[in-house]
Amino acid sequence: MLAVVAMAFAACNNGGTATTAPTTAAAACKVGVAWATFQEERYGLRDEPGLKGAVEAGGGTYVGNDAKNSAETQASNISTLISSGINVLVLNSVDPVAVLPSLQAALDAGIPVIAYDRELESSKVLFLTHDNVEVGRMIARAVTAVQPTGNYVIIKGDKTQTNPIFLRNGMQEILQPFLDSKAITIVAEEFTDGWKAELAQTEMENILTAHPDIQAVLSENDNMATGVTAALGGNADGKVKIGGQDGDTFALNRVALGTQVVSVWKDATELGQAAGKAALELCKNPDISKVTGATASKTTGGLDSYALLLNPVPITKDNLQVVLDANWITQDKLCKDVPAGSVTGCP
Repeated sequence: MLAVVAMAFAACNNGGTATTAPTTAAAACKVGVAWATFQEERYGLRDEPGLKGAVEAGGGTYVGNDAKNSAETQASNISTLISSGINVLVLNSVDPVAVLPSLQAALDAGIPVIAYDRELESSKVLFLTHDNVEVGRMIARAVTAVQPTGNYVIIKGDKTQTNPIFLRNGMQEILQPFLDSKAITIVAEEFTDGWKAELAQTEMENILTAHPDIQAVLSENDNMATGVTAALGGNADGKVKIGGQDGDTFALNRVALGTQVVSVWKDATELGQAAGKAALELCKNPDISKVTGATASKTTGGLDSYALLLNPVPITKDNLQVVLDANWITQDKLCKDVPAGSVTGCP
């Protein structure tokens, strides 16, 4: 089986053989994508169409599967992709440690790998994501701008992944002066398995029992911010200042309503497109350092590698027009239940 995969990859890479002349290198490029989950709105609605579209526009073939947040399922899914003769693997990991044997199987088969949106501790994969440290800064910057004092809660993502670390580090940079002056106190922070809204709601309910006087919550994504909002009974008056990220439809509506301060928009369609284009490049040349836009980087564990980082955009009530102009969200969804004329973008 590995020999077959290697032959397929060699054909895609053109192996340096001048006598082999397919119409395009991409024509033989089969890109396999192992998705962690479509639980978050963005992955199925934004990332996958962007990635699939870019691969197919470049003459390649897309095949993907969903692990439904199960590390065991993802291991099986990756094995299936390798067996199907993929030339490049885009890996959106459920668990960055549990997935390492599957990653090694792909690398042993000569298949270049892109770590999509979630870091893998390997020097041999290209990490492609938005700048999540900056996302953390943006969340904290927007919330502290409107709530520079009081008791803060931080709801973090899954502790098995590194994105929560990046986000938390970015938040800390902005929070540190407020903590030093004692203007802000972090009364609680929790990791959330699977980034699940229902778990974030339970966490927030427990925090409110112990600390009923909360002024702000920094949530590491919009899905968990939904759970936080539910725990606050909808936060209809916007009294508790909530920050999140992903630009999910329901979160952007909350920004328009005033029940969430910011949703940092990471154009997931753009990220998918970037991954699709990078995959086509890797099909021609498996050297991750040669991918357009890749820069030398270090993994969280200190390994030398390469990363391609896209820029996020914080969306507040003052710049909602940005996501409307990008056709990221329709006006009716953005402005649902929003009083006419109360914010720009909602006439």
